[in-house]
Parts: sequence; C-alpha cells; structure tokens
Amino acid sequence: MLAPNWNVAPTDEVWAVLERTPPGGGPAAASRELRPLRWGLVPTWAKEPKIGARMINARVETVHEKPAFRRAYLKRRCLLPADGFYEWQPHKDPATGKARKQPYFIHPEDGQVMALAGLYEYWGDPAVAQDDDPAAWLMTCTIITTEATDAAGHVHPCMPLALTADHYDAWLDPTHHDADELRALLGQPADGHFDARPVSTAVNNVRNNGPHLLDPVSM
Repeated sequence: MLAPNWNVAPTDEVWAVLERTPPGGGPAAASRELRPLRWGLVPTWAKEPKIGARMINARVETVHEKPAFRRAYLKRRCLLPADGFYEWQPHKDPATGKARKQPYFIHPEDGQVMALAGLYEYWGDPAVAQDDDPAAWLMTCTIITTEATDAAGHVHPCMPLALTADHYDAWLDPTHHDADELRALLGQPADGHFDARPVSTAVNNVRNNGPHLLDPVSM
C-alpha cells in the first residue's frame, strides 16, 4: 500500500489503473486492477533501468512514433489518479532582485481527482532468471503531456493530459490498437477548467512532503 505523497518525484511509485489479459485469454478475460508502478518508463530494450528517470513524460504529438513509447501506446495504457500537479514559473524575488522559480499547484476547478493518461511497460532484469519470477520484472509508467490550457497555460506551456470519464474504458482496453482512434481520446484536459495557485518553494526539495505543500502563499 502506498502512502499519500504530496511531492512525487521521478522513480517514485505511483498508483495506476490498468487492464491486463492473461496469456491465452481472450478480450473477455481482461481484468482491471489498481497497482503501484514506478514513475519513469523503462523500455523493454533498455540495458539498465536508470533510463526511466528521463522518461517521465511522453508528448501527445509524438507518443505514437517514439521508439520508447510506441509499443506501450498500442498495447499497455493506464490511468494515473492525481489531485493535481506542480509547474514552475520564473519570477523575480522582490527581496533580492534575483530570478527564481515559483511553484504553482494546478488542479481542476471542481476539486475532482484527475485520471492522467499514461503508458506502462515491463522491463526484464537480465541478471535475474525471468520466466515466472516476479522479482525479474520491473513495471514502470510515463505520463502523456499536452499543450497547457486555461490557468495552467499562464504558468507553463505543457501539462499532463487528463482524460474525461467517458474515455476511460476505451483508453484502458488492451484490445484497442487503432492509433488514430486512441489519439482521438486525448482531447482537452479536464475540459480546460483548471485553477492555479502559488505554493511554497519547499516543493522544490523532494525531501519535503505533506499536505502543507498545497497551502497557498502570497506573491
């Protein structure tokens, strides 16, 4: 069981919803599950898992063609629940006159939990006998990002892509392999209705955690 996390960093474990079909099973055998995945996708062809720290995001415009993501895009899609996300905007510190990055917490206006569009992948450790040994397999994920909208666009040009509820089933369906139809599911995040508030620069240090990181600060 994962503990609540208010400052998720690359390689942390996050909750993911996905559907899997057992070997030899047909579409009717697919089952939906909630499980932790490591954030930062490690492609099957990677020689070592540390590449995942650079694969935390996949741009919606190119996710279907990038070697690291294209197989997962067609076969291994997931939803990543989140209350919101942080983005940073350059500001001048009034006390020192120096430039600094001000973090903002961005979330849906209605306060609902988002379901971020993601991909997941398996990576087999060559140092461990694979077959049916769970220790041999690392499951990782990445978040699909898109052009920022509404309040989020005033802070940063890109943002995670949150699916609307009517697209959840089609996105998770492991038998859905049409790239164009999948792309049509990736529309405007949360219908474009986001709120953004400045929060403490304590967010900039991943060792800091707790609900106080979401408290608004004055600018």
